[in-house]
Amino acid sequence: MGSARHTLSFLLQSAVAGLAVAFVAVLLFPDLLPEGHPLRGGQSAPASYASAVAATAPAVVTLVGRPAVPAGFAERQAPGSLGSGVVMNGEGFVITNHHVIAGTEDLEVVLVDGRRAPARLVGTDPDTDVALLRIELPDLPSIRVGRSDQLEVGDVVLAIGNPFSIGQTVTQGIVSGTGRGQLGLSQFENFIQTDAAINVGNSGGALVNARGELVGINTAFFSRRLDSEGIGFAIPINLVRGVMEDLLEYGRVIRGWLGVGTQTLTPDQARALGLAEPYGIILTTVQPGSPADRAGLRPNDVITHVNDQPVVVWQDALRSIAAMRPGTRVTLSGSRRGQGFRVEAEVAERPSRL
Repeated sequence: MGSARHTLSFLLQSAVAGLAVAFVAVLLFPDLLPEGHPLRGGQSAPASYASAVAATAPAVVTLVGRPAVPAGFAERQAPGSLGSGVVMNGEGFVITNHHVIAGTEDLEVVLVDGRRAPARLVGTDPDTDVALLRIELPDLPSIRVGRSDQLEVGDVVLAIGNPFSIGQTVTQGIVSGTGRGQLGLSQFENFIQTDAAINVGNSGGALVNARGELVGINTAFFSRRLDSEGIGFAIPINLVRGVMEDLLEYGRVIRGWLGVGTQTLTPDQARALGLAEPYGIILTTVQPGSPADRAGLRPNDVITHVNDQPVVVWQDALRSIAAMRPGTRVTLSGSRRGQGFRVEAEVAERPSRL
């Protein structure tokens, strides 16, 4: 019996000693663990993003042009740097921001290798601040396009552009937020927020992930002064691709439209109206002859659901309707003077200028 206890004690001591040795080995040599093991910690983080930059930077270009001269005026300014752009493919299509090229003429694209070419405007979409240009040059660089819907807060991103006309510059940061709206920058807002420095001249440039894939088009930075404060915004590449496809196929972006003005319902307003749900949007205006008017909607109606999906803020409803093709039937439900209602409307094409 005593011999058995002695043997068991010896085995336990050996096991504890073995675990201690293994623990120390893991601390000193974490690479011994399999890839992805949580105890490897930051060992999987790259020491450099040079490969991601090399794969993407050649496709990021500088746009040069001059303000358009009104009819009757002879004086013209010298061409200057307007901002940045991204060569999307070998066919010469270049994406930039609408605000970069609006009101300009004699547009040129300047590549990192020094080549330059006149740029033709294919189409523009002020509602998302996206413009599509085309150039003709041989052996154009292109960029690998990623998926902005797979971005997560904390992902490493690189902003590439030509800030302050000093030459191509790369800044590094993380995704600080997604789905940012209500900023007043464009009609349809769904921005990626990043702390990668975005400055004057970066607009239209590339936001890429650590794998060297284009995930956004840099658009704006938040600042109380004319410098970056670590709050920049980029248009998700999934949205940009949809705009580009419509511009190429139709020459414009086709969006659904009901013809209403809206504002978000506050919880206090919801309680005052006796609504069961503390959310929704109020119709402030209904355009005569619009799809909403034909469906019987009226100012001060409260819409709580679009196709039985809750509507929390007016931007949600705007994006939902805009994503529908003209001719689509949509069901709207809500409250009018305390009484519930449900109507069906046929979506029309959103007018190009509202």
